[in-house]
Amino acid sequence: MTAQTDTPGPVTTVYKVTGMSCGHCEGSVSGEISQIPGVSSVKAVASTGEVTVVSVAPLDEEAVRAAVDEAGFELAGKA
Repeated sequence: MTAQTDTPGPVTTVYKVTGMSCGHCEGSVSGEISQIPGVSSVKAVASTGEVTVVSVAPLDEEAVRAAVDEAGFELAGKA
């Protein structure tokens, strides 16, 4: 007998963040977002303002907004 599991794959979401201008900014944003439960990777790119987040399930946008705010930046929404 085999157990059937409903395990979805990872979820990738791209967010736009305003105010990032350097590598330190990228690190601050990445560090805060990576603390959200379920996040497996974060890649912030200051030149485009895009933050790519890979998580085990869709994230609550308010949790992402709070993390970006904590880093000192503003979440402009999903890219």
